[in-house]
Amino acid sequence: MSTMISIFAYALVGISTLISCNVLSQFIFRKKSEPPVVFHWFPFIGNAISYGMNPYKFLASCRDKHGDIFTFILFGRKLTCYLGLVGNEFILNGKHSHLNAEEIYSPLTTPVFGSDVVYDCPNAKLMEQKKFMKFGLTQQALERHVQLIEKEVLDYIKSDSSFKGEQGTADIPSAMAEITIFTAGRALQGEEVRKKLKREFAELYHDLDMGFRPINFLMPWAPLPQNRRRDAAHAKMRAIYEDIIQTRRRAGKEKVEDESDMIANLMECSYKDGQPVPDKEIAHMMITLLMAGQHSSSSASSWIMLRLASQPEVAEELYQEQVQNLATNGQLPPLQYADLEKLPLLQGVIKETLRVHSSITSIMRKVTKPLPVPGTPYLITTDKVMLASPVITALSDEHFHNAGTWDPHRWLSHLDEEANGDDVVDYGYGAVSKGTRSPYLPFGAGRHRCIGEKFAYVNLSVITATMVRHFRVFTMDGRRIIPETDYTSLFARPKQPAVIRWERRDI
Repeated sequence: MSTMISIFAYALVGISTLISCNVLSQFIFRKKSEPPVVFHWFPFIGNAISYGMNPYKFLASCRDKHGDIFTFILFGRKLTCYLGLVGNEFILNGKHSHLNAEEIYSPLTTPVFGSDVVYDCPNAKLMEQKKFMKFGLTQQALERHVQLIEKEVLDYIKSDSSFKGEQGTADIPSAMAEITIFTAGRALQGEEVRKKLKREFAELYHDLDMGFRPINFLMPWAPLPQNRRRDAAHAKMRAIYEDIIQTRRRAGKEKVEDESDMIANLMECSYKDGQPVPDKEIAHMMITLLMAGQHSSSSASSWIMLRLASQPEVAEELYQEQVQNLATNGQLPPLQYADLEKLPLLQGVIKETLRVHSSITSIMRKVTKPLPVPGTPYLITTDKVMLASPVITALSDEHFHNAGTWDPHRWLSHLDEEANGDDVVDYGYGAVSKGTRSPYLPFGAGRHRCIGEKFAYVNLSVITATMVRHFRVFTMDGRRIIPETDYTSLFARPKQPAVIRWERRDI
């Protein structure tokens, strides 16, 4: 017994010594060329708990105390934040030779997306892959997508048990997760793939999505249950895509009549060195495209419906906007791409939801060369990871009046910050706006800006417009309360279950 007490005492002394040394080092050994370090009691763990529980709240409180530039510790890594418009510009438009995304994200994304794509390949190859996948994101393609998306939503609400009858309840995040995987699958990948997107496929998607856990930044190989399910789901999804490709090759049929068929497009693509895209990479790009097309839409569409349920008068305005601008003889026709421009409040609802409920709070880059920060004494050294957080500016009263309030009407008169005359640049997959000087960056900026943002706007607009046409929505208790945000995944979303009431419209 005395031996156990002695061991415990020695351990306690050792831990106390480590904590004391860690605390002293934060006050005594700071260099003037280093940004201030956020106080933390425990070495290695650092600020992981506070950051993980609510990244936005943590970053905002650190900014209040330290200003736009500070460093915090996350499981042994030194993350230097540079917040605000200038910080976004510094990090998101930084040179690839100085700020590297692959080193940060590859351990996390490769087990999910697969090898030799996205962050598991040289940046130049990634730019080529982005160019290949813009096939489904052209203006002509977006125009075709509208009716495909509308049909998917209509088919879902006709067949799903949550929407049977004249009124009922639905767990909106679950419903939107299924709707958006079907809309993204049909519009971006084609009819043949969509036929395979049964509910079992949605479960595989869910298991893959669970691979995006913060712990997998450090230990993507850890034998955790969710990682075993992630790996099994990736293997099954890859097999589905490879089977389609190989069946077509055996039949000598690469071209198909479906103009939205991404597999057919990728089977005809070659890299600049003349090498055709291998079947494995086609499969992995298809997995990436499906997840990229679903992630933001699933979270944002859930928040939209929850916000409309908490403010049913806005939902009614959206419905009346369609009646006034689109109806013929009192009837609403099928949606067309051109109709979306006639619905400014709908656009405002989409933009405001993406502003208030960003699914990504932190964008990281590994420092590969020492970086002096203009106008400051700071030199960011190569032992750091830099972190930008566009959500900080999006939720700042500096840029948006009553920024914490969800108010889609603000966009009816608010200057669109995205169209602010920024320079455009071509990183190898087409000209895009640098856009980093805007406080509104829901899809990032720079070379890694999401190429699917226009599709996301169209997808969200059509889903929302269709749901509003068919349902009135309310919270369960009639109060203007929405659920808290779930930060357990890297993609913030509403905590589940999040149930709303609905009533079917007479149309």
